[in-house]
Order: sequence, then C-alpha cells, then structure tokens
Amino acid sequence: MKSSFFIACIATSILLTAGCGGKEKEAMQRLAHAEAMYERNEAMAAKSEIDTIRKYYSEDVKVMKASLLLLWKIELKEAERNIAYCDSLLPVRQAEAVRLSKDFILEKNEYQAAGLYIHKQQMVEKNVERSYIRCSVSETGELTLISIYFGSAPINHTAIRISSRSGLFVHTATVPYDGGMNYRFKDLGNTSEIVNYKGSHCTDAVSFICSNQKERLKVDYTGGKAYSIYMDEASGKAVLAASELAVALSDVSRLSKERNIAADKIAWLTEKLSPASV
Repeated sequence: MKSSFFIACIATSILLTAGCGGKEKEAMQRLAHAEAMYERNEAMAAKSEIDTIRKYYSEDVKVMKASLLLLWKIELKEAERNIAYCDSLLPVRQAEAVRLSKDFILEKNEYQAAGLYIHKQQMVEKNVERSYIRCSVSETGELTLISIYFGSAPINHTAIRISSRSGLFVHTATVPYDGGMNYRFKDLGNTSEIVNYKGSHCTDAVSFICSNQKERLKVDYTGGKAYSIYMDEASGKAVLAASELAVALSDVSRLSKERNIAADKIAWLTEKLSPASV
C-alpha cells in the first residue's frame, strides 16, 4: 500500500537529512515500532504508540501525516474484521429469529415504523374479558410486558408485583396513564385497563417469569385498589418465548447496524488511503 511506502520514505528522508536531531530519529523509531505492531495485528498497542507520537512530536508535519496514515490502516483492518464477524453471525441469528417467530403473529399498520410480534396464544381475540399478563416484541427486539385488567370496577393500577411461593418478588416500573399506550375504558358496564412496561421498565419482571416457569406466580396489580391474579402456564410460556425472540431480534438489529457502520467506514478509509488522496 502506498501509505506504507510513504512512511518508509519519511524515515529515510529524515535519517539522511543533514543535522537531523535525535528527537526526529526517536519519532521515526516509534513510528516504525507502531508499524511493526500493526503488521503483527496488535491494533491496540499500535494505536497507543501512535497517540504517543502525536502527543510528543506534533511539530513534525511529516511524522504527523505518516502516523495518521498508519492509524487509518489500522482502523481499516478493524472495520474489515468487523464486517467479517457480522457476516458470519448475522445469518445464524436471522435464522434463529425466523424459527422463534413462527409462534408469533406480526402486527403492523401503515403508521408504525416497526411492527409488533404477539404470541399466538396471547392474541386479543383469544383473551377477551379476562385479566392477564402478555408480551410483545418489536421488529428491532424491544420487549414490552403488558398488564391487562378486566373487571366490573376500575382499580387504577400503574404497576405490577410478581411473586413466587418462596417469597421472592419483583416490581415493574410505575407507569402512569397517558391515554395512548396506557389507557382505561368502560364497555357495557365493565372496565378495561392496559399498562405497557417497555425495555428496562420490565427487565427484572420478565427475567423473573422466565426463571420461574415451574412456579405458580402471583401477580399483584399495584398503584390503585388491591387486585391479584395467578399467572397461567400458557402466559408464562408466552413470556419466555417472547424473551427469546427479543434477544434474537436485538442481535440481528445490532449486527446489521454494526455492519452498516463498518461498511461506511471502509468506504471512507479506502478513499483516504487511495493513491490519489495520499
């Protein structure tokens, strides 16, 4: 690559310059050392050496340019390595997401940027007029735990507490009603209340449910009037399946994003290191 030739030329020119000072020789020795680290795939050590060069020899324009070119070479190799990693893992996680999603229905309308996966056992039409806990997963892997209340009178709940017979328990975050995703309504004399706990607001609760699949978990609706249910086996399994799908979809989303970033960086660095730019 021309950048390596450029670095070598700088070293030669400095060493042959009459009256060349010891500091210039030291700078080139450090640069050569960093280049050797790069060749041995010791990226972090090479970057550290380049930082030192740019800190202590900033007045030497040629050395600064050579160190910058070397830094770009290192970053290019790292980006190419990231691309290879993503390309090897993405198909695996995508296949896993497809496999897990077979137990779900994807709900999406024209106004949604990302659709929601709902477990087939937790479709609204299969769970009318009852209180229960359900999960949804966005196409990007965001998990939402949802508490649904149905009864003759409102309880005005804003959170849930999940406990086992052994006395262990977890709380979701408290989520106020907003008239949007968290709402209440009355129909034919009965009250329905829906509260969504997204992301970190439900992490502990979901983990607790997934880790206690054989337990008969009690769910207390909190924040208003006292009300409790016991989670049925089907709901527990649906939450577990949603959690597994969320992990797979999150991996796909993350790896796709990382690959795009690496590809953009490779294009930029390739241009900077081209003969026309150096």
